[in-house]
Amino acid sequence: VNEVTNPTLINSACDMVAAAYASTEESHPYIKSSCDAVEKGVKSESKAAATCVQPVLAMLEPCVAAGSEFESKGLDKPGEKLPLLQKSGEQVISEIQEQVTSRGAEAEDAMSS
Repeated sequence: VNEVTNPTLINSACDMVAAAYASTEESHPYIKSSCDAVEKGVKSESKAAATCVQPVLAMLEPCVAAGSEFESKGLDKPGEKLPLLQKSGEQVISEIQEQVTSRGAEAEDAMSS
């Protein structure tokens, strides 16, 4: 999980979603109470699931460790192949806006000539 969420873009996107969620909770008291109830439910369900799954995880731990090591080697490659993942959400949005503006200007020039 850490390897997948480590790239800057994904981490930045998660931060942006968390900030939007917190802002929405602060702005709307009715939504906040609903979200609080859902969060409590998820936490209690997670604890119950963890208790049930713990013995199975202990038994599978050597297999999971081997798979995790193998997979982490493969997860290094997306960062190399997709440098976009190493940029923040703000940088990606800014670059997209620049591209749209540039393409719009090119289209406008082509239409006027």
